[in-house]
Amino acid sequence: MLPSTTDRVSDQTADAVNQRIEAEYQARIAHYADHPDQIPTRLQELDHEWDIERAIEANAATLALTGVALGVTLDRRWLVLPALVTGFLLQHALQGWCPPVPILRRMGFRTATEIERERHALKALRGDFSGVAQAPDRAAAALRAVGA
Repeated sequence: MLPSTTDRVSDQTADAVNQRIEAEYQARIAHYADHPDQIPTRLQELDHEWDIERAIEANAATLALTGVALGVTLDRRWLVLPALVTGFLLQHALQGWCPPVPILRRMGFRTATEIERERHALKALRGDFSGVAQAPDRAAAALRAVGA
């Protein structure tokens, strides 16, 4: 059975690393609760934060293209590199693990879900969700609150 999309990377990450990422997230939210004037800047930073999927895709593409270039120009044996990379990319898509995952997670790369949790917590602190339940058009108010 395949893991869920939202949990597959964290399920394959060491508990200590997941706990550190969670603790850093909670500390940031506590900080911005005391400094709400800094929330817009942090939201902009989150817009530019690379999630682990983007980092893996960039890494895999770089290695695969390098392997193809070396295979074409130097020695066909270099074509093993893109074959390995694409195999690991498939493994990551299915299981949430491939060789760079533990390294990238220790470096602090988060999943898109983890980044969005922080974004929504900041928006809640800013008050974006207040009034949604009382709005005449609750669906439209909810979509505005989440930035849709």
